[in-house]
Amino acid sequence: MEKKEKAILIVAALKEDYPEALCALHSQKDYELMIAVRLSAQCTDERVNMVTPALFARYPSLEAFAAADVAEVEQMVHSCGFYKHKARDIVLACQMLLSNYGGKVPNSMDELLKLPGVGRKTANLLLGDLYGVPGSVVCDTHCIRISGKLGLTDGTKDPAKCEDQLRAILPPEESSDFCHRIVLHGRAVCTARRPACENCSLAPYCDSFLKQD
Repeated sequence: MEKKEKAILIVAALKEDYPEALCALHSQKDYELMIAVRLSAQCTDERVNMVTPALFARYPSLEAFAAADVAEVEQMVHSCGFYKHKARDIVLACQMLLSNYGGKVPNSMDELLKLPGVGRKTANLLLGDLYGVPGSVVCDTHCIRISGKLGLTDGTKDPAKCEDQLRAILPPEESSDFCHRIVLHGRAVCTARRPACENCSLAPYCDSFLKQD
């Protein structure tokens, strides 16, 4: 089976299992999503969702974040880890949104990558969730791990290579939702420590599972 054909079947199976391809990070505004994704680096989405309600209440606008005392932001995001870097990036990025982008998160990869703390994973998520840009592939740890097990990629652990390989085979209009669904699947079924292969709808397409037979 060719990878493109397999990808289409996997996309269909994931749609059945997870009809709503929702981002696990909670936000209501474009810059809030940017902040939440920055906080999620080396941190669980659950922890971020515990921190952001108080953070967004303390700084209820982009202007408030841009004027924030970095040391105070550090205290509020401390439990997310790497808090000094994250707090600095959040404040600087919000300042840049105001000064360079009219207070809106930009809608292009090149411009997003200019923001402090924004890499390709964050940029792809913002492009997919905020603007519905086709071909937005978010390669987090779940996506990298499971795509390799399925045989959609060559097993690379390099996020950039994984992104390129998935973009080459996924239907562009399905890419962003595929990534959200594969995260949900990685938490519910295909866990890193004890994957429930016997209950996995993707088992018929999974190179790792089929090699066990």
